[in-house]
Amino acid sequence: MEKLSFEISKEVKFRGISIVSVVVLVIIWAIVTHFEWVDPYFIPKPLEVWSSFVVLLSEGYKGASLFTHIANSMYRLFTALFLAFITAVPLGLLCGYSKYIRAIFDPIIEFYRPLPPLAYYALLVLWLGIENESKIALLFLSGFAPLFIATAAAVEKLPADRMNASLSLGATKRQLFQYIILPSCYPDILTGLRTSIGVTYATLVAAEMVAATNGIGWMVLDASRYLRSDIVFVGIILMGIIAIGLDSLLRFYQARRFSWVGK
Repeated sequence: MEKLSFEISKEVKFRGISIVSVVVLVIIWAIVTHFEWVDPYFIPKPLEVWSSFVVLLSEGYKGASLFTHIANSMYRLFTALFLAFITAVPLGLLCGYSKYIRAIFDPIIEFYRPLPPLAYYALLVLWLGIENESKIALLFLSGFAPLFIATAAAVEKLPADRMNASLSLGATKRQLFQYIILPSCYPDILTGLRTSIGVTYATLVAAEMVAATNGIGWMVLDASRYLRSDIVFVGIILMGIIAIGLDSLLRFYQARRFSWVGK
């Protein structure tokens, strides 16, 4: 009981430090903009950003509500992440288990993985059109590689004795994957998913650059063309808060479900 209360007090302490750091950053931002040490076109005042946020909530942006922009971006993001998860995890498990299968797919994934998303986005638009399909495909490709690599690496680091013992006790290959490999790889798969979300989220603006008329990334890009830095700040802050929320949910689940990891 004492240990639990000590851990809770430490967590509260760390949370407090995080809150203070954010408050200090906002204060510095307010001071810099108040004395106009930086041109207001580049860094608007916090109150101006808040006012723009209130206006966006009530009036929307370019004919669509703020919620619609966020919902469209999240639809593209989660569709791509779902497709990446159901393909990268099984393929990563197979490639981590079999070097022959990995030899087939590894060159392809390693070839496109370091490429900037915009380098092949033109091809995706040419093949899939300018609607959501090309945008989802771009997000899918950006999120697939980190999740695949994390899954394959998780399988490769499993102790061979654990798998050999299961096979010697009569386990089939299906049972080996279902009861030994997959459960052992869960923590690393979740870590790979967190990385995948970060990479995919960073590609969101690029995905909404071509022929989009909605989305939080498009809103930021469109506002920047008219030097509306207040709206740009609103979009960036919203994207950051949403990303922190998604990652916090995964971290919370990871801490509760796999509390034994690293101990």
